[in-house]
Amino acid sequence: MPFQGENSKPIGEMTVLITGGSGGIGGAIAERFASVGMNIVIHYMNSHEAANDVARRCMALGARVMTVTADVKDRSQLLRMAERLESCGLQPDILVNNAGKAHYGMLADLSEEEWDEIMAVNLKGTFLCSQIFMPYMVSQRFGRIINVSSVWGISGASCEVAYSASKGGINAFTKALAKELAPSGVTVNAVAPGAVNTAMLANLEEEEVRMLEEEIPVGRLGAPDEISSLVYFLALPESGYITGQVISPNGGWIT
Repeated sequence: MPFQGENSKPIGEMTVLITGGSGGIGGAIAERFASVGMNIVIHYMNSHEAANDVARRCMALGARVMTVTADVKDRSQLLRMAERLESCGLQPDILVNNAGKAHYGMLADLSEEEWDEIMAVNLKGTFLCSQIFMPYMVSQRFGRIINVSSVWGISGASCEVAYSASKGGINAFTKALAKELAPSGVTVNAVAPGAVNTAMLANLEEEEVRMLEEEIPVGRLGAPDEISSLVYFLALPESGYITGQVISPNGGWIT
């Protein structure tokens, strides 16, 4: 029986859509795919200049690049974005659901509006993007959906209850959708990073970072490139037997 990459295009003809592609991990993912000549679609919400900066770095690697903006909570905006991509011949073979919203604080102080916003961006956004872009993958009997989750979606974190719950939902979503799409040659996996050296940790004091590193068996924070390499591996045609998995690159922090 052939592996589930037999219907794939050559790597250089594939298109990858990265939501939240202007940030540290999203930008690293975009560059990793650009390095092998894929078409890159960088989605962003408000970070126009940051998205353009990532786009320039990808173009320097020789990739065809488009930046698009949409609110991942809004189906109508995402449908317009999908129509634009189709008109440009950039329907994604690979979808990386990376857009997300963090929140730090006690649950007792969390407003209902804040809860709804976190769930809408992290969980609903993953649902909407997957639902909108997976029919093309099913029609060609090849596709990859990779959801960027978090180690806290596995273990939970004090003072990050809503964020942990949303990422835990993404993990369950991943496992369930993988079973639905497997017969169509589409894999669905999640990457759940631990502490990664990005702007999300910029609010930590130097001593707090040092204490965090001491908790991690490998003794350091992760690098965005280490996350992007795993995402790229899961997107390869040769990875067709890996689906429904939540893989956590976290330096041995959570096992």
